[in-house]
Parts: sequence; C-alpha cells; structure tokens
Amino acid sequence: MFNKILIANRGEIACRVAATARKLGIRTVAVYSDADADAKHVQACDEAVHLGGPAPKESYLRGDRIIAAAQATGAQAIHPGYGFLSENEEFAQACADAGLVFIGPPPSAIQAMGLKAESKRLMAEAGVPLVPGYHGADQDPQLLQREADRIGYPVLIKASAGGGGKGMRAVASSAEFQDALASCKREAINSFGDDAVLVERYVTRPRHIEIQVFADAHGRCVYLFERDCSVQRRHQKVLEEAPAPGMTEARRREMGQAAVAAAQAVGYVGAGTVEFIAEPAADGDLRFYFMEMNTRLQVEHPVTEAITGLDLVEWQLRVAAGEPLPLAQDQLRIHGHAIEARLCAENPDAQFLPATGTLQVFRTPDTAAGFERGELRLDAGVREGDAISPYYDSMIAKLIVWGADRAQALARLDAALAQTHIVGLHTNVAFLRRVVGSRSFATADLDTALIERERVALFEAPPLPLACVAAGVVAHAIAAEAALQTDDPWSRRDGWRLHGGAQRRFDIELQGAHHTVMLERNHRGAMTLAVGGERHAFSAQSLSAQRHVVVVGGRRWVLTVYAVGERIAVFAPEGSALAGEVDLLAHAGDGAAEGGRLSAPMPGKVVAFLAKVGDQVKQGQPLAVLEAMKMEHTITAPRDGTVQELLYSAGDQVGEGGELLRLA
Repeated sequence: MFNKILIANRGEIACRVAATARKLGIRTVAVYSDADADAKHVQACDEAVHLGGPAPKESYLRGDRIIAAAQATGAQAIHPGYGFLSENEEFAQACADAGLVFIGPPPSAIQAMGLKAESKRLMAEAGVPLVPGYHGADQDPQLLQREADRIGYPVLIKASAGGGGKGMRAVASSAEFQDALASCKREAINSFGDDAVLVERYVTRPRHIEIQVFADAHGRCVYLFERDCSVQRRHQKVLEEAPAPGMTEARRREMGQAAVAAAQAVGYVGAGTVEFIAEPAADGDLRFYFMEMNTRLQVEHPVTEAITGLDLVEWQLRVAAGEPLPLAQDQLRIHGHAIEARLCAENPDAQFLPATGTLQVFRTPDTAAGFERGELRLDAGVREGDAISPYYDSMIAKLIVWGADRAQALARLDAALAQTHIVGLHTNVAFLRRVVGSRSFATADLDTALIERERVALFEAPPLPLACVAAGVVAHAIAAEAALQTDDPWSRRDGWRLHGGAQRRFDIELQGAHHTVMLERNHRGAMTLAVGGERHAFSAQSLSAQRHVVVVGGRRWVLTVYAVGERIAVFAPEGSALAGEVDLLAHAGDGAAEGGRLSAPMPGKVVAFLAKVGDQVKQGQPLAVLEAMKMEHTITAPRDGTVQELLYSAGDQVGEGGELLRLA
C-alpha cells in the first residue's frame, strides 16, 4: 500500500479521498489555486502545494505542476477525483512516465471510452446495445444536419469527449439544429478542448441508469449494482438513488454483465461507471442502450457505498497498489435503499442559473449519529463562511440517506433537507424538497423529464405563509431585545407599560412586496400580531438564539431564524423565506422601472450577442449568451424594444449585475 498520495482535485471529493486515506494510514498532499488557499480540502490533508491562479486552466488543469508537486513531496500516487484531469489519458500517461501511479484506469482505457463515437464502435463489437445514431468522424455541419434528419426528431446532440451535460442539447426540429449544434460545439471546446459531437435518437421517457463496475489488474471485474440518475435539470443530475426502483433481478444481472463486458473490452482497471439509457418495453420491463462509460469515480458513488457497505475509495487505493478485488461477484449484496441529493448554489426559479456568494449560514443535520448507523451522510468541501466562486461548479455538498426501503429513505431525506439551512446565496434546497415530495418521485414514476412534468408542483408551489414569516421576524426582534433586559423595569425593552399598551411597527419586504406588520402588546403582556389585514393572537418563546416557538392565531410553528445584515432568513418545517427590513425613507422615490437595462444575472464571460444595435426585439427573445460555471446561459429580452447599445464584446468578462446592453 502507498505511504503518501497526492489528491489532484478540490472540494468535497478531495475531502472524501483524504478521509479514506487517513483511515488507511496514508499521508495526503492537497493542491490548491489562489481561490482555494484556505479551502476545506487544504486543511483536510497533511500537506498542500499551491498550483496557480483561480481559473482551472491556471491550476487544477496544469498536469505538469501537479506531477511536479507529487515528486517534490514524495507522493507515490495521484488520485484525480472526478472532473478536471480524471479522464485525461495524457495526464494518466504523464504520471506513469514520471514513475507515479495514476489511481484510475490505464491511459488506453480512458482514450477508448473518452471519445463517445469510438466507444460506441467498441461496444457494438462487444455486443452491448446502442441507441440508433451517427457516431462518425466527419463533423461537417451539413452532414450532421442530414444525419439528424435521417434519424428523425427529436435528436440529441452530445459532445463526443464530454460528460456532465456539457455540450449536450435536445433538438426538436430540423430548423433548430444548426443553432443547437453551434452552442454544443462552443461548450465542448471550452470544457474538453474538442468540439466533435455525435447525434442520436432522443429516447422518449428515458431513464438514466448506470452500473458501477470495478476491475483489478489480475483480470477480475465485478459490478456493484445500479443507480438511477433520471432526475436531471439541464442534463445534469439532481437526485440519484440505488438500487433503481422497479429493477428486476434478471434485468439487473443482464445490465451488470453488459457493463462488465464493456469494461473488459477496453482492458479496464479500477472504478468506472457504465451509463445506460433505459425505456419501458411492451412487456413492462426495460430496454436499455449503452450511452457512455465514465472512467473515474462518480459524484453519486456514496449511494452505492450505502447499499453495499463498501468504501469505494479504499477499493481504488487497493487496486491501484496491485491488490486483487476484495470481493467476488457472488459475495456482493444489496442492503436497503439510498438516495443522494446534490445541494447546489443555483436559482431554480431562474432556469437554474448558478449563484455565487458567501455561505453566511451553512447548517446541516447532525450527521455524526446518523453516519455511525449508516443512515445519514454529508459530503461537503465547504464550511460556513466560505465563498462559492464563479471558477468552479455550483455544487456545495451532497446529502446521502439510507433506509431499509425506499419509503424510509424518502422520509429521511425530506427530514434532512428540512434541517439544511443555507443563507447568503440562492440554493436548490427548497426545490429538492419539492422534488422529493412530488407525486412522480414519491411513486418512482421516473424519467429524465420528471422536472418538466411536475413543473406546476415544483415551480409554482405556495410560499411560506406571510403570517409565519412575520412571526419569525418579530420573534427574532423580541429575542434580541430580551437579551438586553435588566431587572430595572424602566430599562426593559419588551414593551412593558405601567398603563395602557404598546405598539411597534415592522416593515418587511417579502418576494418583492412590501408588508407592514404591527405588534400590539397590552399592559398585561398579551400580544396581537396584525399582518395582511388580519389580527391574530400572538406568542413567542425562544428555545435558543435562533430557534423560536411562535403561535399565530392558534397555529403553532417551530422556526429557526437567522439575521444576516438587514436580511432575516426564516426556516419552518414546510419551507423557508428570506425577508428584508424596509427603509421607508430610502424607498420613497422607488417606482421608476429599470428601463432598458439588461444585466448579467451572475458573473461570467460573454460568449455572443444574438442581436445588434438597431435590431427590433420582442420580450423573451434571446439576446446574449453568457458562460458561467462551465455552462452556457441564454439571456432574454425583458420587454419589447430596439437594441440601443452593446456594452461588452464577445470574450469579455462581466460581473454579476453588469449591464450587458440597453434597449430603447
């Protein structure tokens, strides 16, 4: 076994690898960029080496600097995590040339599976089922258009060297094909340095099911069952679970054997994932087609660990050190059900635009006891107070639950999400709770269009009641003032009066609307809350600095309230809300519309403007393409008008809120 390894990654996966290495007595070396000098993964390792600037191409994609760091620190092997250089055959070969062990498959296997078109050819030879499509080397746009027309719409364009939804578009008609192709190629060249694509029939009602495989250097290969990753937005996974609901033992064995055949066809060694698209068959079973193989550990590997009781990183380290697989196929068993939720910095109500900012509050359920029982786990690469920057992907953490069956796992996941409190930037936590509670997910009616199918339930859910939010704001104020009280009745700040009552006004902004809340207290101390044109008997009891029991008109809530600057975040069992204190003097002149400004919703790079000065545009018409967090985002016109001025050029960096163009 190794004495020291270097982890060529960042965030939660670097922390995850470091934890297993520590358990095995292996020392670890972290690498970091300027943006990550004080990051959690740096603190989790025994040593750390600076790589360069914050952009990945200046740091985490610099294979030469990573290898030099391994040599300088005496590391014997490099664990690439996922993303960055994990599926780069040139980096894997460079490690071998430098006398370092690459904790992953051989370069030849990465190369064979890295290009989707080539991997499809190999899978056809191995007898693995394929989706009908074009996988050729000729990338002439007109040829690709003709092939798409031949296959029949809808089709899916996919970056040949890609993954993670980057360089991927579903195209509904021939008229849309060329624009979608251009966008895919831009994303592909920026993410993978290769703009080649393939075109396939778009499977209707598809399920995304993947098989975890593991092979050693002694010719043995096993499958560790399947994961269902069908719940996706923008072709990126949101929730993953194992085992896949509705999977028969016969189909599980057939898919597992196909995945093993795929791995053996390329001489695979280490952890890998063979991804399949599955669709319902006439007999109620599933037809499945090979989609791609990810030649690395997957983000969602914890659900496989939860149902098998295995540590897949430990298996990686043992296999890379030349040891045989710890277990044979007939020794592997499925125990219970596990679900993983990806907590991301993004705004689901704005087409999942990524968000940046500081984690002013980052509180999660107590995972210590749950982890010991195997019921609850949090994989995070950040801490409260850390910043989510525009340089890397938007994932904050992964929340993993286990249950004896799927129903228990669902209940535990909802409870864990309800106890996850993040303040400081947009996140998808509330959205995840709605997905988990949706009819389709609860009944395992799964496919990659689930989010769109459940749009009304997921995006038009009723907000937290105004009375609940107001009660949280008031309870926070009462608790803050109670902390300043003295025994002198004349110095008390709780509204006590010798004769008569007291009244206090709160002005709050909620979902863009201004609300006036009145707290009335009579001379005996009884309180009334006037909100939304109604009056309610009110009481509040503080359990701690943030937790309060409030009763409004006979309805009781247990609220957790955080005050961050002038914003107050209220978390209730059924949801959360962010309220702001309104300065009436500062808002006296409000009412003027923003006019013709079109601003960037997040920091990023301008890819292209889709209109020029003088063009007449309609509300909702695409006007600009912005690249942020490794994805392209289309910015649309807020109203009808004429393009008056473009304030940036293609390739320029723009900050959040930066004015892109003006409409007349």
